[in-house]
Order: sequence, then structure tokens, then C-alpha cells
Amino acid sequence: MAIPQSLHESLSLPLIAAPMFLISGPELALACCKAGVVGSFPALNQRTSAGFEEWLVQMNSELAAYREQHPGHPVAPYAVNLVVHRTNPRWEADLELCVRHQVPIVITSLGAASQVVEAVHSYGGLVFHDVINQRHARKAAEAGVDGIIAVSAGAGGHAGTTNPFVLVHEIRDVFDGTVILAGGLSHGEDLLAARALGADMAYMGTRFINTRESRAEAAYQNMIIEAVSEDIIHTPAVSGVPASFMRQSLEAAGFPMDKLGKAAEVNYGEKLKPLDDEAKAWKTVWSAGQGVSQIHNVLSVAALVTRLSGEYYSARSTLCG
Repeated sequence: MAIPQSLHESLSLPLIAAPMFLISGPELALACCKAGVVGSFPALNQRTSAGFEEWLVQMNSELAAYREQHPGHPVAPYAVNLVVHRTNPRWEADLELCVRHQVPIVITSLGAASQVVEAVHSYGGLVFHDVINQRHARKAAEAGVDGIIAVSAGAGGHAGTTNPFVLVHEIRDVFDGTVILAGGLSHGEDLLAARALGADMAYMGTRFINTRESRAEAAYQNMIIEAVSEDIIHTPAVSGVPASFMRQSLEAAGFPMDKLGKAAEVNYGEKLKPLDDEAKAWKTVWSAGQGVSQIHNVLSVAALVTRLSGEYYSARSTLCG
């Protein structure tokens, strides 16, 4: 149980800003890294591999310049999310680009491939994999990943339904690497609670939608401010596998609300829509986690991380007496 040594000196908080489909871009990732938390984006937020490579060049050059201009300041590495699944015909080409540009952290979804681990380890990078249950965690451990992201109940996106207290311990039973907890985290105290539970780091997505560097439109951010936890509906109706969406956006898109909760359980990752259909669906139906009830504004990333840091260290000081 440990944060990887390569991250120790570069973090102001044990936090990863989650890669969010259509929301996270270089602007958000760079702001996070400069504030000392891991910034990230999905490779698929660029429509082509050529465009994705342009983002990698931008990330590496801007972070190198920032580190040179701010010696001694914690500047976190960035992460790229790869969907390792047959519905993503680009993933191997995008992986080659990650190797070419030595992406520090690769976050894999829907497939814990040893091929990815070997490629990223070849240049000293890290591979984290997101899971929703112990069975997937065991497969990720067998593939040799460095970290496992426990996507628990209350998370946005393709979330699980297992209580975080249970899920973290179940993962610890089969994995001794870095564990990162996701699901409804919005405050610095939440980060400390995740550490106390046995996770090494926290994974925060919805809170970063409501930042100035986010690519979310104003209506999306306002809906988050107005929503509460009971507005979050977990359903496979949008993307083919269970994911969390705001009730208001589902209603606006014409989904039959009386039937969403009755959808049968499906095998995670096996019934995804093709990429073009997926993008259209998520553009009009907005995802968020249960942490919406704790989000009341739109801040810059720098201001948000400063607030989270104050809450985290204050809570730690209080608990340590």
C-alpha cells in the first residue's frame, strides 16, 4: 500500500482529477498538474490519433517549461485514459503514441491488457486500471498494473454499485499495489477518509466538471449546481452498460423515466455502443456522480485545489489531535 515513488515529490495532494469523456482536455489537465494533482484526459476526446498526438506534445512541452520556471514547486505528472476494448479501433495506435511521447501514467478502462502494461513499463511509466468489482481487480492484478481505481457506488460515468468500504477491502485482498478510490468525493475531508479506509489516493471527477478549465458548457455546470444526490440515476440505457447520469438531462433527452430503473444488469464492458453513437449519447445526456449535492459553484482549478488542500490538512490535523 503506497503512492508510487515517482509521484511522491510531485503531488500537493494524493489526488487524480479523473479523465472525463468530452469534458477533460489539455486545459484542465495542465491546470491540475500545475496545482500539484494528477490531471488527465481520455485519448478519445480527440477525434483522431493525430490530434491526440498534438495534445501529448502540448502536455510535455508546457509542463517541462513550467517545471523549469518554478523549481521546487510540486508539478504533478499527467495521465491519459485508453479504452482497451474492441469498440475502440484506435487503442493500439494511441498506445504507440503514449510510448513514443512517454506518457507518465496510462489509465486503462474496460480491459486490463498485459500488452499495455509491458509497453508503458518499457519507458518507466505507470499503468492504473479502473474496476467496479473484485473479479475485475483480480484480472488487473494478474496483468501487472501498478494501481487499481476502485470505482464505487456514487461515482459518475461507468460507475459500480459496491459500497466503497467494501470495495477497497475486496481489492486489497487480491492486490498489494496502489489503490485509488472513486465515488462521490468532493471535499478535502473525503480524501483523508479515503486514505483512512486503506486507499492510497483519491479519484475526483464531478467536482472538476465545475471548473473554469473544464470543457463542460454552462448549462451542464448549472445543472450540477442545482442537482442533489437523488437526481443521479444509474442506468445502462444510455451507453449499453450501467452509468450515472443526472435525472434532469435524461428527462430532457426524452428517456422514459419509469423504465430506467428496471433495466436488467449487463456484463460490464460487453455491450458498449460504437464510438460515434457513444459520443452522441454523452453529448446530450450529462453524467455526474452523487457528489453533485456538494457542488455549489464554478472555480478555477487553482482555487479548487487550494480549498481541497486546506480541508485535507485541517481534517488531518484535527484527527491527529
